[in-house]
Amino acid sequence: MKIKIKIIMIIFVLLTFSETKSQFIQNSSVSLFSDVKAFKVGDALMVLITEDTQAENNASLANDRSINLSGDLSAGSSGAFKGSVGLGTGNKFNSQGKASRSESIRSKLSVRVLTVEQNGNLSIEGKRTTKINGETQTITIKGIIRPVDILPNNSVYSYSILDLTLFIDGQGSVSETQEPGLITKFLRILF
Repeated sequence: MKIKIKIIMIIFVLLTFSETKSQFIQNSSVSLFSDVKAFKVGDALMVLITEDTQAENNASLANDRSINLSGDLSAGSSGAFKGSVGLGTGNKFNSQGKASRSESIRSKLSVRVLTVEQNGNLSIEGKRTTKINGETQTITIKGIIRPVDILPNNSVYSYSILDLTLFIDGQGSVSETQEPGLITKFLRILF
């Protein structure tokens, strides 16, 4: 009976040791004194999407053109020559235009490391789809990040991503009501 208890205890200790060891295999190449950050293919990373875009364009044009030509002809008291010629033209054009646009996007999105380039930069891609009350929103992000831009909490700001591609697409009743009708689309094609 004592031998069976010893064998069970040994098996229990070995199983406990193997479970503890498997917890540390995942981050075996990371130092105990550094933060866990994405650095190889398949690692996950959090992207903090903070995009603020503002654009403004003002233009004004003023054009004023005028031509005047006049002449006068007169003679002495013996012969009466008297004449006058005049020509005048004018053209005036004023134009002003203004365009402004402002966008702000705030979100968080988990991405995966697809490849590691020779210089150590990470190619990332991620996609999130949410559906609320029949409205589907899909966010897709792609780009390249430098390992030095990864924050200690394993996240990176979207403005630190090289060749950033960010798509935000919505489908559903709200998106459909924002689109113009068929007649308006047809008229836009013609004109």
